[in-house]
Amino acid sequence: MEKRARRSIFGMVPGRVRWLILLMSFSSLATGYFWVATSAYLPQVGVPAGSVGLILAINGVAFMLSAIPLGLLADRTGRKRILLIGLLWMPPALMVYAFTTNIAFLLVASAIAGVAEGAFLTTWNALIADMTTGEERKEAFALSFIVMAVTTGIGYALPFAFPSIAGLGGWTTFQVHEAFFIIMAATSLITPVTLSRLLRDYNETPEPGLSFKKGKNLGPMLKFSAFNSLIGLGAGFIIPLIPLWLLLRFGVADTYSGPLLALASLTMGFASIASAGLARRHGTVKAIVMCQGSSTVFMLALAFVPGPASAGLLYVIRSMLMNMAAPLTDSFLMGIISKEERGLASAINSIVWRLPHSVTTVAGGVLLGMGLYDVPFFLATAFYVIAIALFYFTFRGVEPKD
Repeated sequence: MEKRARRSIFGMVPGRVRWLILLMSFSSLATGYFWVATSAYLPQVGVPAGSVGLILAINGVAFMLSAIPLGLLADRTGRKRILLIGLLWMPPALMVYAFTTNIAFLLVASAIAGVAEGAFLTTWNALIADMTTGEERKEAFALSFIVMAVTTGIGYALPFAFPSIAGLGGWTTFQVHEAFFIIMAATSLITPVTLSRLLRDYNETPEPGLSFKKGKNLGPMLKFSAFNSLIGLGAGFIIPLIPLWLLLRFGVADTYSGPLLALASLTMGFASIASAGLARRHGTVKAIVMCQGSSTVFMLALAFVPGPASAGLLYVIRSMLMNMAAPLTDSFLMGIISKEERGLASAINSIVWRLPHSVTTVAGGVLLGMGLYDVPFFLATAFYVIAIALFYFTFRGVEPKD
């Protein structure tokens, strides 16, 4: 029985890790709805494009300010505790969106969501890595990516049903949006409640006082993070603002841009199944470069699309190719960092991605507000090309350890 299970897809992923990933889906569903509503719903209720960029930027700032302290705390006191506490921050953020469109309150809610994300990103990959061996890790990260992509995609797609729901109940689409913020707040609460039971007998052995000071991981960490920061710098110009770009350039509201993001998320999630096989055949670094490099071609092509249908197709392909590499990059980073410093490594790597990402999101919102719809794609493409090339030439002879 065990032998047969190991031959099945994701059969090498330990049972508790599989449940950990599946139960996280309730939170990622709510997160998907939160992001599409921020970028595409808020402009429809009078929030200016520049303010949307600011709201997204504040989210990034809150994440960056909290990530390293939370990463250090997770390494010293246990990742499970920080993850569960962080997951409890998302429901209040969604409730704020349910009852107001006041910019000041939305900024606070976005900051709360940023802290929640900080707790998640500094613990999630490290926790999965701790609970798996090197042999199991690629499959575990691939499964995590697929589940997150699919459930986040469903969250993106929810607005597609809102006109029908509004018609049946005699509500406005804005009232339906507000009701779903409350529903998603309740849904996101399921994750910390169920995970606390799943992990109640999972014991960690944290080792306090470690922070790269011996230099064992510092060199590889700084190099990896530097290249990741260039990707973040480029992505920030347009990727978080795709629903806003579709709205301003083609008049596509979140009723349709949400399902498009969902399709992209679902496609890239299932495409990532092939990523572990691609890494086994070509090596982890070459597989990452192949996925990210081919994606960049479609990124550039988006600057020249004539209509929403072609824009949607190219965006889905771009997302699929770029994010096929995500489980590989997660596994690669955790494999070149020693176990006792993985939480801090996740925090640092996430920060150096989000810092430039947050800055350029504001710039991207301003450019879109000025009607410069192609410039963000040109800027993003340039940074992607530089980052991918530097990553390959630096790490082409490196393979992650157990």
